Amino acid sequence: MDRSWINFLRTTNEYENGVEEFLEFANMNVLDNNGKFYCPCVNCLNERKLPTDIIREHVLCDGFLKSYTKWIWHGELIDMPSVDVSEAEEVDLEMDDRMEEMIHDIGHDSFQRANVYDNLCNDAEKPLYAECTKYTRLSAVLKLFNVKARNGWTDKSFTELLELLSDMLPKGNTLPTRNYDAKKILCPMGMEYQKIHACPNDCVLYRKELAMLHQCPRCGVSRYKQKHSEFESDSKGPPAKVLWYLPVVPRLKRLFSNANDAKLMRWHADGRTTDGHLRHPADGLQWKKIDSMFPNFSNDSRNIRFGLATDGMNPYGNLSSKHSSWPVLLVIYNLPPWLCMKRKYVMLSLMISGPRQPGNDIDIYLTPLVEDLKMLWEEGVDMFDGYTSDSFKLHAMLFCTINDFPAYGNLSGYSIKGHKACPICEEGTCHHQLQHGRKTVYLGHQRFLSTNHPYRKLKKAFNGCQENELAPMVLSGSQVYERVKDIGEEKVNFL
Repeated sequence: MDRSWINFLRTTNEYENGVEEFLEFANMNVLDNNGKFYCPCVNCLNERKLPTDIIREHVLCDGFLKSYTKWIWHGELIDMPSVDVSEAEEVDLEMDDRMEEMIHDIGHDSFQRANVYDNLCNDAEKPLYAECTKYTRLSAVLKLFNVKARNGWTDKSFTELLELLSDMLPKGNTLPTRNYDAKKILCPMGMEYQKIHACPNDCVLYRKELAMLHQCPRCGVSRYKQKHSEFESDSKGPPAKVLWYLPVVPRLKRLFSNANDAKLMRWHADGRTTDGHLRHPADGLQWKKIDSMFPNFSNDSRNIRFGLATDGMNPYGNLSSKHSSWPVLLVIYNLPPWLCMKRKYVMLSLMISGPRQPGNDIDIYLTPLVEDLKMLWEEGVDMFDGYTSDSFKLHAMLFCTINDFPAYGNLSGYSIKGHKACPICEEGTCHHQLQHGRKTVYLGHQRFLSTNHPYRKLKKAFNGCQENELAPMVLSGSQVYERVKDIGEEKVNFL
């Protein structure tokens, strides 16, 4: 579709005709049950859902956002998310809709209607053309998407390639001609995710025995967004806050079903060079201590050690400066070091989205992941190994966390502010409060060096004094437990 009209004067016929073509395109693709879709004018910036007539007025009077040339919010080149019947009511905002589209890049929502799913699967297994015996429609698209990912092709270039290949193949072939259509073929292969409603005050998740409640049992706030005061607290509407959870176990099953990936999961035991140098977490003391403490776990090299990483981000840039999203990622340390941090193997398990960060209440949102990790540690999961073609019981554990200091405070529930902010030094934290700025700074780090290190004698480079103190002793697990065992269970965080 021609988009040159966006740059024309708003008084020209070309601009008015272009606006009508855009509205017709949007009405066909993304019009919701209330007759609304995102307004792309220079003031709304695709943040507000409005009726068609108002959008027409905005675009004609205020102008069309000139940088918006790919109409991804209006049905172009993106899989639109399926909508649960119980949540059919739309929100005027907003960021939840966009978050759902972002999650679709990682795991596709499970289909609500079995007949739609079956039709898509059957359609994908059709031969590429009548006499073709080597490729089905699905296998051809998978091959092409692999090439696209390896070479970093854009969606536009991939669409042009599909059009060219479709023209070269025999007439009547089933190869899609657009990137959008090709992605729809892969929908049945998508990983499902769960949308779990949460209290807007981060008190509880509405799941299991709380799934049918309409109000928070702790703070009494409604589960749903209330736009008007006359709404009753138990009336349904858009959820006030949503947690996206991508189950871990199905993705582990897919990982081990691939022979190459299943072989890589043993690399730390079979392919690692053990020469006394620190090349991999498996060479570290923590890994070796776990092996000695839990021999049944370490006997099978396929058992997984996870690293959990999280931090806050704003995926919408200037569109929503107050929005905070916290992705929770799992890193698999069984893999070689050059692969374990690659995007292909880093697993997004949770997406916590809302107007403010969860803070110390992040443990509420970690509950589904914690339950899966406990199950993987205690009971294990039956898994098929594509490399050896046999079944085994997979176990997994949380090996470490990766985060900055503020996120460390949220995950562990430890206070990282004030004069005793260091979790290692605690009462012995070497602090100094600035006289004029009143900020607290932390000095005395030379005491962690060896006793004969030359830096201990450098005065001017540090705080003006020689360092003679020794490093504090790190608390053992039993000592930490003795300190926290009497704290109420609801106040103890996950890590």
